[in-house]
Amino acid sequence: MEALLQGITALSWQQAGMIFIGLVLIYLAVAKDYEPALLLPMGFGAILVNIPFSSALDQMVGGQVFHGAVELLFQTGIATELFPLLVFIGVGAMMDFSPVLERPGMALFGLTAQAGIFLTMGLALWMGFDLKEAGAIGIIGAADGPTSIYVSSRFAPHLLGPISVAAYSYMALVPVIQPPVIRLLTTKQERQITMPRVESRSVSKRAKILFPICVTIIVSLLAPASATLIGFLMFGNLLRESGVVDRLARGAENELTNITTILLGLAIAATMTGDKFLRPQTLFIMGMGLVAFVLDTAVGVLSAKLANVFLKNKINPMIGAAGISAFPMASRIVQKMGAQEKPGNFLLMQAAGANVAGQIGSVVAGGLLLAFLS
Repeated sequence: MEALLQGITALSWQQAGMIFIGLVLIYLAVAKDYEPALLLPMGFGAILVNIPFSSALDQMVGGQVFHGAVELLFQTGIATELFPLLVFIGVGAMMDFSPVLERPGMALFGLTAQAGIFLTMGLALWMGFDLKEAGAIGIIGAADGPTSIYVSSRFAPHLLGPISVAAYSYMALVPVIQPPVIRLLTTKQERQITMPRVESRSVSKRAKILFPICVTIIVSLLAPASATLIGFLMFGNLLRESGVVDRLARGAENELTNITTILLGLAIAATMTGDKFLRPQTLFIMGMGLVAFVLDTAVGVLSAKLANVFLKNKINPMIGAAGISAFPMASRIVQKMGAQEKPGNFLLMQAAGANVAGQIGSVVAGGLLLAFLS
């Protein structure tokens, strides 16, 4: 009987708290549909690893180490950076870069909207985190879960749990975070600026094939530490655009992404034990993640307003906010707000160009952090 009650009597308040947090993540995934593909396995994994003496984690019994399944997933899939890279292949297979090829000018906002990463990194340094921890926290502003996981697993694996929760939670909350920031920084007149309806231009198959190859070569030469990060993303896109490996492209987009996402969510849970997660710095990380998303949106809008100083044909500054990586939510938010401010105003095409560029920009920003901090 004592052996049966061992787990209950050994339960600490930190473990009980993390079990509750795991239940909250499951609730958000199921009831609110907040990034369920990752928050659901993360929440369930958090419950598993916080059971006292759980076999999900490594245990020492009689001088012999028994490897736990969740911790083994972490060591083989995240410590080696394999899982986030495999997810990138799937993301690349899902992406259509035609909007940015049709409107290359919108790519500017995909770069400026990443400024929140570096501004938040500076804030984290000021708050006492070391340089690599600050870089891992700042990358939450990439609004790109796999990039956040990849960079934080390299620089601060002990912070991977809160960084992952913050990144995916705020990605789901982009429709809540962005509109107030956009309204604060723009006037009603600016939000009513009409963008000309531009017919979708045909992008040649050759251009679509050359694009991922050229981006990989250029970005990798500038920041070799990011070669696998940008390379796996663009390889997935090349599978899609080549047109000769449809079965592989569909497999990358569906089976590979689905299976790897399950394993990734469970593996992240290995870092979500009570002693690692329930600390004051977790609240700071969650708070700075929100700051990063706000700063991304703000700088995107302000860069569009700055461009209008020099442009004869003005840009609706809300399009700058679509430059974050959260695709396609950010571009849909801009379209919805534009239509509310002025019925019939169609901003989706330009916003989609900025949004797709933001996907590339977030990976480039992660590559720059890898290059400078490695």
